[in-house]
Amino acid sequence: MNSRLLLLDDDARLTGMLGDYLSAAGYEVEVAGSLTDGKAALEGEAFDLLVLDLMLPDGDGLDFCRQLRSDKRWRRQPVLMLSARGEPMDRIVGLELGADDYLAKPFEPRELLARIKALLRRTGPELTGDEVLRFGRLEIDLAARQVRLSGEVCDLTSHQFDLLVVLAQSPGRVLSRDQIMDALKGHPLEAFDRSIDVHISRIRALIEDDPKNPRRVLTVRGAGYVFARKQDHGE
Repeated sequence: MNSRLLLLDDDARLTGMLGDYLSAAGYEVEVAGSLTDGKAALEGEAFDLLVLDLMLPDGDGLDFCRQLRSDKRWRRQPVLMLSARGEPMDRIVGLELGADDYLAKPFEPRELLARIKALLRRTGPELTGDEVLRFGRLEIDLAARQVRLSGEVCDLTSHQFDLLVVLAQSPGRVLSRDQIMDALKGHPLEAFDRSIDVHISRIRALIEDDPKNPRRVLTVRGAGYVFARKQDHGE
């Protein structure tokens, strides 16, 4: 079955071109030109990926992404943001609000296609397993793509889940940012250091008892990050 994409952008010329291009690449594409139409589409059908423009006639895509992440129905919906605002801080804000990737306009359709393929590979069944990684109160369920702390589900985005898995599968080993990006198998996120820092901060906010004094995901100054084998002597 072909993957289903929702393009939420009010630029009819752009969505027409992208719709044809992505359909020719084997995807089922639906287009919505406003937040109202986009919400209606998401409520009516399931999509493998939402391609979301930030500047829409009836609202802000950033606010919409925040709404998605606060709603249990769509908090795990993969989202790729598009925006003419390409400054690093704009990208960081998008990532902090839960986007899995961010692409600045103008862009090459081939680059968008490559990023879509990478996101779908990460969220597809071929990347799951039957194993549950357990670290005291923390459980990482690879098959369900779910993280639980004391039995409570942590609302990580798809990219944050994969990032945590990379660290947790090498406990005690310091991984540089470059090693993390390599382990994510070409994830298309722009390779500037702050992107990883933003996601690590979000992960800590959900799995650490005190995010300002982390004991699970540690920063090694000048080297990278390490997932601690034990959080305390009780584990």
